[in-house]
Amino acid sequence: MTIAYLNGAFMPLEEARISPMDRGFLFGDGIYEVIPWYEGRPVGFQRHMQRFDQGLAAISLENPMSTEAWHTLFTELASKSEGEHQGVYLQVTRGTAPVRNHRFPADCPPTVFAYTFAVSAPSNGDPERATCYRVATATDRRWKRCDIKSVALLGNVLHMMEGVDAGADETILFNEDGELTEAAACNVFIVQNKTVATPPLDIEKLPGVTRNMLIDILRNEGWNVEERTVTRTEVMAADEVWLTSSTKEVAPVIAIDGQSVNDGKPGEVWTAAQSLFAHHRFNA
Repeated sequence: MTIAYLNGAFMPLEEARISPMDRGFLFGDGIYEVIPWYEGRPVGFQRHMQRFDQGLAAISLENPMSTEAWHTLFTELASKSEGEHQGVYLQVTRGTAPVRNHRFPADCPPTVFAYTFAVSAPSNGDPERATCYRVATATDRRWKRCDIKSVALLGNVLHMMEGVDAGADETILFNEDGELTEAAACNVFIVQNKTVATPPLDIEKLPGVTRNMLIDILRNEGWNVEERTVTRTEVMAADEVWLTSSTKEVAPVIAIDGQSVNDGKPGEVWTAAQSLFAHHRFNA
């Protein structure tokens, strides 16, 4: 049984109910986070909470709990759920107003919802056991505030389905200038001549927690990691391409638009990078 938390109470997920007038349902007016929780320990907890605070501030919504209270809540929620490897999903919306109106309602308590879901055991960098991804490409047509982790994800969903419809697992996106932004649900890295590169953060990209952790870990180990504009031509010619997200960590891309990336297997730089991430995931 999956246990959820909704507005102060724990309950079976199938019993959780919100009003159809909730602004998260009507407008996508809310912020969410997904935090890996492995064997009772979170990955990147402080970084996730910092991004959560920034997202709420960006839409003028007050955080209903302190960081310490969130940690206590998630720890209890994870303990009520089965499995050693879980993802904690948190969503806070602007709440339920008596009438549908684009304006922010006054004195409206937020809706606070969280639950856990099973995730695969994280990788230790073994290429023989890596989950590899085939991706399609598309022009990024989402809104211009992708730096906010909003629950309004229709643009991402449509781009994901472009990849699925093309027989791929994900979709890598480029802006109208042919510059890499991110993927439908991940950040993207390339490797060329053993140099790692990823686009700099701006309003076209989500400030991924795993992305930022990986950059810090690799730089602390003396790696050359560049945050710069990456072109479509560079992506297609890269020695390696990676996806990063909280539930994927660092995932190798083995094909883009049906063309193999290098030899179509996880590369040696990915093996080293994911091994380092696995070693530091709880302290980065």
